[in-house]
Amino acid sequence: METTLRPAIVNDLEGILAIVNHNILYSTALYDYNVKSMEYIQQWFKEKQEAEWPVIVADIKGKVAGYGTYGTFRTKDGYKYTVEHSVYVNEEYHGKGIGKMLLADLIILAKKQGMHSMIAGIDAENKSSIEFHKKFGFREAGLLKEVGFKFNRWLDVVFMELHLNQDS
Repeated sequence: METTLRPAIVNDLEGILAIVNHNILYSTALYDYNVKSMEYIQQWFKEKQEAEWPVIVADIKGKVAGYGTYGTFRTKDGYKYTVEHSVYVNEEYHGKGIGKMLLADLIILAKKQGMHSMIAGIDAENKSSIEFHKKFGFREAGLLKEVGFKFNRWLDVVFMELHLNQDS
């Protein structure tokens, strides 16, 4: 299974949207309740491009097997060197190393853009994502109890951080 990582293009948005909507409907990876429209994802992509934030896809034979991105962590000036990332893989391709490829590439891109820290906000019950991030050097930085609500229950969020410039 040859996987190519590349910058996303408009033709990838349908595949990205399918991954987003699957996670909205069936997981606590996204705390949204309602599926997103093509117009929504087009606007999201346009805003990422305008802000010069990367959106990358894992392409397998022309199909979006996963995507990754990062962007503004918080809007205050003092946070401008910190980004929050997202990595999602199409359920057909879980366990095939695609998430690892995407996150590794995002870390490289963030370093090239001069970012200092990368943040992950993860549902606390998603132990596999927490362990996945630890393999990249992320450390748990905090637990926010019952800050999300989905599927008729309260959800906790683990924040994890990675300092991109280990020399400082």
